[in-house]
Order: sequence, then C-alpha cells, then structure tokens
Amino acid sequence: MDSELVARERSGHTAVVEGDLLYVWGGYLSIADEEVFLPNNEIWVYDLERGAWEVFPMSGEVPPSMSGTCGCSLNGHLFIFGGCDHSGQTNEIYCVNLTDGKYTWRKIRHETGSAPSPRDKLSCWVYNESIIYFGGYGRKLLTNVDRRNRSFIVDEASWMEDVLWGWNNEVHVFDTAKSCWSETQTHGRAPAPRAAHASAAVGCKGYICGGRVMETRTSDIHCLDFQTWTWSEMQNLCKICYRIPVSSSPVGRSWHTLTAVSDGGLFLFGGLSVECKPMSDGWLLDVETKNWREVEHPFKNKPRLWHTASPGKDSDVIVFGGSCDSILLVDTGHCNDALVFQTQPYPLFRICEDYIAMNLMNCERLRDQLHLLPPKLLTAVQTRMSFYRPSKKQRY
Repeated sequence: MDSELVARERSGHTAVVEGDLLYVWGGYLSIADEEVFLPNNEIWVYDLERGAWEVFPMSGEVPPSMSGTCGCSLNGHLFIFGGCDHSGQTNEIYCVNLTDGKYTWRKIRHETGSAPSPRDKLSCWVYNESIIYFGGYGRKLLTNVDRRNRSFIVDEASWMEDVLWGWNNEVHVFDTAKSCWSETQTHGRAPAPRAAHASAAVGCKGYICGGRVMETRTSDIHCLDFQTWTWSEMQNLCKICYRIPVSSSPVGRSWHTLTAVSDGGLFLFGGLSVECKPMSDGWLLDVETKNWREVEHPFKNKPRLWHTASPGKDSDVIVFGGSCDSILLVDTGHCNDALVFQTQPYPLFRICEDYIAMNLMNCERLRDQLHLLPPKLLTAVQTRMSFYRPSKKQRY
C-alpha cells in the first residue's frame, strides 16, 4: 500500500469545518529550538468521512506565514485576522473561498472605520454577516494608551520607547458585507483584558472562557449579548442559590478551546493550566443552568494546548494539532493527529454505518451481504470504510 500524506505537526494554526471537510492553514512548529512557520501558500484538507488528507496550493494575495491568527468560516469563506509573523503582530484581514477549488487569497481593504491595533491570540464570533473580535495580545502606540481606561493592560516586560505591548478586552466588529470596521461600546462589566482564551457562540450570544492576563490564567466565563452589547459574568447557580461548594469545574487555563455542540451546550477541551501543565480534560457547560460537567473521553492521554477545535456533524468536536508540552518551557511536542470527540448520542443511521464500515473486513457474513444495502447506505459505508482502513501515513 502506498504511503499517504498527513498534515505536518503544528500549533497556533487556523482550522474550520465546511461540510465533511476540515481545512487547516498556517501555524508553527519547533525545529532545533527554532520556531518555524508552516508554509502560507498551501491549505490542508482532511476528509472527516474517509479519514484522508489532501494538500492544495494557494495563490492570490497570500498572507504571511504566521501563528496566533484568528480564523472563522462565513458563507463558505475562511476569514483570518491578526496573528504574529516574523515582523511581529499584524492587523490585516484576508479571506479565501473554500468551495470553488481555487483557493485564491484576497486581502480585504476596509471601506470605512479603523482596523484594531495589531494583535494575536484573540478570538472571534460570527453573527449574521459580521465577525466580532475580542481581546488578544499586541502592541499600541503610547499616545493611544489611556492608563485610566482598563481596556488595555500594559505588559511591563515588553516595552520599547513609544510602543507598548499588552492585553486588551476590546470588541471590534467587521461587517463583511460592507467591508467596514467599528469598535463597539459595550455595557455591563466587561471581562478583564486577556489573550489565549477560548470563545464560542450560541444564537445571539457569545461566550469567552479563561485565558491569560500577565502571569494569571483564569477560569471565569462571560457572555456578550450581540443584540444589546451587554456583558454578564456567568456563575454556577448551585453555588449561588444553594451555597454548595462546587469543585466540579475547570481550573484556570489558557490556550484551550470552547466549541458549541448544541443550542445550550459548550464543550471545553485542553489548555495550559496555572501550573503550566498541559491539560487533557473535557467539560460540558450548560449555558442555561450555568453548570459544568466533566465528560469521559478516550483521549485522556493526549493533552493539547494551542490546538483548534471545530464543530462536526452529530455534535462531534474535531480537535487538530496543538502541543502536548508546555510550550513556554519545552517546545517540542507539536502534534498532527485529529481527535474526534463525541458529545451527544449518535443517530441510528450513523451507528449502523460505522459498525458495518469498522467490521466489514473481518466479517465474511457482512461482506457477503453488503450488496443488499440500500444505495444511500451502501455509498456511505463504502466512503466510511476508508476511515477505518490500516494506513501508512507520511509526514509532509
């Protein structure tokens, strides 16, 4: 059997799911103690049904190779904003059509408004035709920093003449239909400035969880209502109403992920703890009751941080890449496997499809009766069989 390609190990990359395909771009890995950015002129595509990788060249106004960019999918396009390249943080925004097979990048020139200051390790939500960006770490000119305004905390260790670096809690909106930027003035008590946090959206509300501010890694979770632009902090109802100590909740962390898996559920995975320990725990948050529940999963021996997590079909969460080491101390453990987390019971069709595809090669009776399957199920099983085949994967 010929060797097959698999995407290179990486962290700080961008990944989105469109249909049954996972698209991966950018990021970095360490080679001989040097941080090396992955090629910017290629995109890796993982077929979630077949379990197979392909790589495609990219053209057009290609963004620089970088990590820590903020990516999302909207109307079949991948949008990326910010990130860090060899020159430092950037505040450019690019998009590429994922559905036409051409993979041609386009740098977006905004018509009105001002782009946010350069930053990386931020997060975003998609709402209607807009992308809403929150937080991150980056640089500002000294003349643009108001020390009385707590929307920007200066990193005292990174400071050069009239340029300051630090964490922010700003909310910026990019209207993709009008190509315009605006900085939204929010109400309520905003979260502390932070970076390397996690975010997810459910309906007209966006949630952020944890992240790093200076040397602190937090475990708080906040909600932003996109219709009223009002912040609220979520606290465990059991703890408030019944005075019951609640130890069953995630510890403070950064570089983790948060993924919407239902109309009222968010899945948290991994990250780097306050003790700089890579985490492999998974949690479900009920946004109505505001209660956390730790979930069992088969990847307890696969800690990840600065990975990506994308929603798949049947409420699956697809985690790709990231590091299994504390990259602040030992930056050698970058990964390239795709972990599929089941967060809800599967429908009967999928259970049957997976069972047949998984056992077909070892069961003569199943092979003899395969042709009796209805055409739709037969096609699905034949595609799914590739996912369970033995493979000889070749690093690229």
